[in-house]
Amino acid sequence: MLDKTYDPQTIETAWYQHWEQAGWFAPAFGADQGQDAVAPPFCIMIPPPNVTGSLHMGHGFNNAIMDALVRYHRMRGEPTLWQPGTDHAGIATQMVVERRLEAEGQTRHDLGREAFIERIWQWKTESGGTITQQLRRLGSSLDWQHERFTMDAGLSNAVREVFVRLFEEGLIYRGKRLVNWDPVLHTAISDLEVIAEEEAGHMWDLKYPLSNGTGAMIVSTTRPETMLGDCAVAVNPDDERYKHLIGETVELPLTGRRIPIIADEHADPELGTGCVKITPAHDFNDHAVWQRHRDETPIADQPHGGLINLFTIDAAIRANTPEEGALIPSAYSGLDRFAARKRILADLEAQGLLVQMREHRLMIPRGDRSGAVVEPYLTDQWYVRIEPLAKPAIKAVEDGHIRFVPDNWKNTYYEWMHNIQDWCISRQLWWGHRIPAWYDDEGNLYVGRSEDEVRAKHGLSDAYPLRQDEDVLDTWFSSALWPFSTLGWPEQTDRLATFYPTSVLITGFDIIFFWVARMIMMGLKFMGDVPFRDVYIHGLVRDAQGNKMSKSKGNVLDPIDLIDGIELEPLVAKRTKGMMQPQLAEKIAKQTRKEFPDGIPAFGTDALRFTFAALATTGRDIKLDLGRVEGYRNFCNKLWNASRYVLMNTEGEDCGNSADRTGHTLELSAADRWILSRLNKTVGSVREALDVYRFDLAAQAIYEFTWSEFCDWYLELSKPVLTSDTASGAAKRGTRWTLVQTLETLLRLAHPFMPFITEEIWQKTRSLASRVAAVSDPSPTDDPGATIMLAPYPVTDNALDASEAEAEIDWVRQFILGVRRIKGEMNIAPSKTLPVLIAHAGTRDRQWLEQARPYLDFLARTESISLLDDETEAPESAIALVGAMKILIPMAGLIDKDAELKRLDKEITKLRADIERIENKLANPSFVDKAPTAVVQKERDRVADQGAALANLSDQRERIAAL
Repeated sequence: MLDKTYDPQTIETAWYQHWEQAGWFAPAFGADQGQDAVAPPFCIMIPPPNVTGSLHMGHGFNNAIMDALVRYHRMRGEPTLWQPGTDHAGIATQMVVERRLEAEGQTRHDLGREAFIERIWQWKTESGGTITQQLRRLGSSLDWQHERFTMDAGLSNAVREVFVRLFEEGLIYRGKRLVNWDPVLHTAISDLEVIAEEEAGHMWDLKYPLSNGTGAMIVSTTRPETMLGDCAVAVNPDDERYKHLIGETVELPLTGRRIPIIADEHADPELGTGCVKITPAHDFNDHAVWQRHRDETPIADQPHGGLINLFTIDAAIRANTPEEGALIPSAYSGLDRFAARKRILADLEAQGLLVQMREHRLMIPRGDRSGAVVEPYLTDQWYVRIEPLAKPAIKAVEDGHIRFVPDNWKNTYYEWMHNIQDWCISRQLWWGHRIPAWYDDEGNLYVGRSEDEVRAKHGLSDAYPLRQDEDVLDTWFSSALWPFSTLGWPEQTDRLATFYPTSVLITGFDIIFFWVARMIMMGLKFMGDVPFRDVYIHGLVRDAQGNKMSKSKGNVLDPIDLIDGIELEPLVAKRTKGMMQPQLAEKIAKQTRKEFPDGIPAFGTDALRFTFAALATTGRDIKLDLGRVEGYRNFCNKLWNASRYVLMNTEGEDCGNSADRTGHTLELSAADRWILSRLNKTVGSVREALDVYRFDLAAQAIYEFTWSEFCDWYLELSKPVLTSDTASGAAKRGTRWTLVQTLETLLRLAHPFMPFITEEIWQKTRSLASRVAAVSDPSPTDDPGATIMLAPYPVTDNALDASEAEAEIDWVRQFILGVRRIKGEMNIAPSKTLPVLIAHAGTRDRQWLEQARPYLDFLARTESISLLDDETEAPESAIALVGAMKILIPMAGLIDKDAELKRLDKEITKLRADIERIENKLANPSFVDKAPTAVVQKERDRVADQGAALANLSDQRERIAAL
């Protein structure tokens, strides 16, 4: 028997450990499956979380829907793999360990590269598995026996293999290009690692004197320090103000250089003065302008062809090299870029060249790890020549080999792929896959899978000096190989042959460019096939008001806190931890105490997972309201209590499941056939929804069947049979059989969404249930007696459709609800038995009245039911309709007329006062004009609702007064 109270904390950890220790998450395939005809495999690759990371709501949502799919396909008998693993997260991990060293008074340079990397491996061993343990708390049924890490030996081998092959084909090269440079971390970073937000700043108008002495161009800039590297001033070719100056030159202040005036559409006549300074080494747009004009004589004549790098790796003004002479004014050498800005502005002002400064809001790019302002920086890096890889990747989606769900996301994919730039894959870090390239003392480059291979291939002796490239590869490079490197490539393993291509990728829209597209390109290049058939793009998890969750907003929720619960003060401490601004910390603390005065209660994993599924409307962001989580916690309680009822009425009883059916006939009532028919339709709805990734519709179908049909109606309809002294043994046996079969099937149906509670109840139920083909797959993947997760997923059977039984029970429900409504309206106790008169009963109504009498007496509390030949014979009655049939309940003697009229008058007076108050509020222009639209609409809705309630009460009063 189940415990009286549902307590998720007592069952979840124990069940997960049992599943994992039993090895049930590992796929059975090929000979291991023990089947002659092997079902088609199903595979999902987990988007590898950072090894430094911890679980956030996005992970919780993403993994809940992935696990639902995995458990669904596993129960369908398919060899199912959910591949786990973590990403080495180059910058993030290196920063964590560097901070630990800093606390010890050391830097990585004090240790040296090898010792520092050893410290990172040590940290990973000690504390790098936090997120994988949290994934277990979510019930994620990943194949942990084959967990991978992007720095594993096997994956590192795959990375080197890909790099060498691409280099040998000319698809990887080394070149000097503009990159996002983090001056704190001293490395190039990807666009994904740059956070650009609007900040307050300034714009300065500067005079660039015309070389012909006829005046000056007024140039507007937000970065005056970069003017030292200007190569031109651009104007729009259609700007009539400046057409006559195109081809002329200006004197670049402070430098002694002349630069040309060029025509380019990058210059916006409506922005500022319409004149734009072009600094190609320190602005991506300017670099594009320079590329369009670099062959023009005025640009080519500039020092270094106009491509002048001003900064050091620290973003300070660098000194000139001997070859450059006085290219960069020495007065600014060594100054930090922002200190240089102040000095340059002061010098310009002294020369009368600073026209004005004004307030200006602009987008400031910052490194997401360091917080430093990112600098466009000209440097030597490694690149992948991307266009040859992009073309087949575009075609794969166009031809339908890969499908985006929702379909509109393919347009986002196309937009980026058609405008793709070569991929900078090198990073100036120590932690990561070191680039397999070596240099000799003369600068000659050698690429190979190892130094030994390089020496052998090029005939270099062991004494010949070689040094390996210091850079490591972008983390996304190794992640791009994830779908096949995790399965053993470049070796041709059984896992690779079985599970590649994978079935579906579940991910957010924000990494379509950085990960999804690159996996498609690499999969097609090295496996000759797409890495996955479907790409399901889900939205972001936002707070209840629709705001993005962020620490600075103080609205972050930890999935584990919702599972286990957390008291108020620990929650406040968690939300304000590490905040450097006391005012912000106090604001967040106050906000948290107001929102969660009692902390967050423990909802359990199943309630949270079911919430995620119910909110997973295709392609939309979800608003996580804790009220919804609480509602689904109540749903778990409902299922638990319903299961207790079933077990209490079936354990130790004849449920019609004995091997010898002699003398154990089953008699299925209309209610039994109705619930089996409704269950059969629900199974079909759930399967259809899961097959098209409509997790919300699947969850809705399970919820409505469980709560509204099984719990609210069928369990109640079973009581008059099970408690009856006159019901036959076959009828009671049929009801017990139906109770058990329905519950057991429902548990298997809901298991992918609610794994823990369904396993716990199923273990108590399975011994009572007989597997019947009508509600089960014919061949489970393993012993179904061991665990629900390997039991067959329910299938539909047309033989279970019972339209006549459904019509009859729908009629019974309307009858019962009609009587209950009358009692509610007349303030009659629900338990009071009443005489009922029936008018306009058809042949089928009369038949169902006779058949359903036990249900009606038990649930509608009917004292007697009499058929009227003439409705005019009926006394004053309250009426309910069931189709054309009328249910009449005589009112005489049932209520205290005077007391009821007094009560109704009091409620009517109160409602009228409330309506008048709200209408006055809505008539006030200051409220309607100033209040948020949602608040005004809420008040209007209240007036409408209370007006309807007033009308109902007024009708009720008239009926009572007429008695």
